[in-house]
Amino acid sequence: MSRSIRPDAVLVQAVIAGALSFAHLHDLAAAAGQTGWKAWAYPISVDLLLVAAWRRLRTARRDRSAWTWFVIALTASLGANVATAGLLNLGNVPAWLRILVAGWPALAFLGGTLLVHTPALQPEPESVAEAPSVPTGDRPPAPTPVPEVLPTEPPAALPQTAGPSVPPALIDHARKVAADHRTRTGSDIDTATLRARLGIPEDLAGAIAAQLA
Repeated sequence: MSRSIRPDAVLVQAVIAGALSFAHLHDLAAAAGQTGWKAWAYPISVDLLLVAAWRRLRTARRDRSAWTWFVIALTASLGANVATAGLLNLGNVPAWLRILVAGWPALAFLGGTLLVHTPALQPEPESVAEAPSVPTGDRPPAPTPVPEVLPTEPPAALPQTAGPSVPPALIDHARKVAADHRTRTGSDIDTATLRARLGIPEDLAGAIAAQLA
């Protein structure tokens, strides 16, 4: 589907203004003695310097050099528009204007070179705010230094009690088994029999037998 082309009023106005300014600069250069292709080169030179200065201002608003060349190019463009409006006799251009027109190429070349090859200004680093001074009477007391604690030798390990710990419920059950064995055999139960009856390890059976003795 084709897109409809709508004229932009701002774009049309820019084209008209650029064409008129271009023609005025050409007429002024021709009146100052620059004939042929040289008269057409002057408007291009002025507009290029104006665009270069504007592009530099977009990235560095505080660049004084960019502002200087922007004002110079704008003055040349506006001056040509005003001069060709009937305020200047183009048939008898004054000598100072001929000198300005003849020296413009060197001036425009210098301005364009400086705008292109001069590095942009770097933003100044923000200074670190100094801490506000506190009066001596309002200062908090200095912290008391903590004495360094040297590592000491670890305490000697306490001797462990021999044998595993036996739950009370298991001891009660073992007492019943021992009483039953004494009733049937008439003798105390030994460790091996107690271990076999309870199905427990030998060391645990020995600990229970020692408590039953």
